[in-house]
Amino acid sequence: MQTGQIVFAKSGRDKGKAFIVINIHEDYLYLADGKLRTLDKPKKKKQMHVQPTNYVAKLETDGRALQDADIRKQLKAFITRSIGEGGRPHCQKMM
Repeated sequence: MQTGQIVFAKSGRDKGKAFIVINIHEDYLYLADGKLRTLDKPKKKKQMHVQPTNYVAKLETDGRALQDADIRKQLKAFITRSIGEGGRPHCQKMM
């Protein structure tokens, strides 16, 4: 796992939703989706409760602070790209 990686929740109330890893602390990941789980209140989940993807979002913002809108744009781009490549629309209900 690494910061910026897109993951899917495997368990809990948010099962099946896409998140971006914001921070890693020991066995826990801090996840944000920019909508319900913002950068101010990230979701804390154990690593074993998420399904990682191979996609790592670019979190650089050209000198300004990272915002929730940046997170939403990255997730939307990932989801539309995976649908366009014939993948399953895992999180269409989220956007």
